[in-house]
Amino acid sequence: MQDVLNILQGCIDGDPRSQKLFYDRYLHFALKISFRYVHCFENAAHAANDAFVKIFKNIANFQIRDPNNPEAMLMAWIKRIVINASIDYMSKESLVPQNAELPETVWKKAGNSENGEDKLLYKELITLIRKLSPAYRVVFNLYVIDGYSHPEIAKTLNISIGTSKSNLAKARAFLQKHFIKDNNGNALCFT
Repeated sequence: MQDVLNILQGCIDGDPRSQKLFYDRYLHFALKISFRYVHCFENAAHAANDAFVKIFKNIANFQIRDPNNPEAMLMAWIKRIVINASIDYMSKESLVPQNAELPETVWKKAGNSENGEDKLLYKELITLIRKLSPAYRVVFNLYVIDGYSHPEIAKTLNISIGTSKSNLAKARAFLQKHFIKDNNGNALCFT
């Protein structure tokens, strides 16, 4: 915990070494978020880097409200900035889906608590989500994975709440068609 606080204070002070440590520590986290929104890995990397520029410009405004778990608060703050930067980048990106995969080094950094099956399931799920149209994909990511409400999604994307709900329903219908279930209805894998 003290390590995170030291890096954070160094970033606030504008220390390049602390900024590098911060960037290296949270880059894979940011890339996985951005890649859920932006279709091409190269563009996802650009969006993540844009997010880091915004993070370093505004890091002095970050406040630790829970001193017992500052890293969880920091990661939530980073996540929100990366999501917004990714949505901004989506508007620049072609709407034609591109076949791009996230490099294996990013999947390997998925976290120490995940086992091999969890990583494989996560990877399959993200691959399937990426088959959604951009409009359905962004609403699904915001609502299901990132926990936004329909009013927040509507405001963020400048769409109606009804459009948000409709896009979510269509995304869920698409994803449900691609689940392979066992006899008890549990999802086993994706087609």
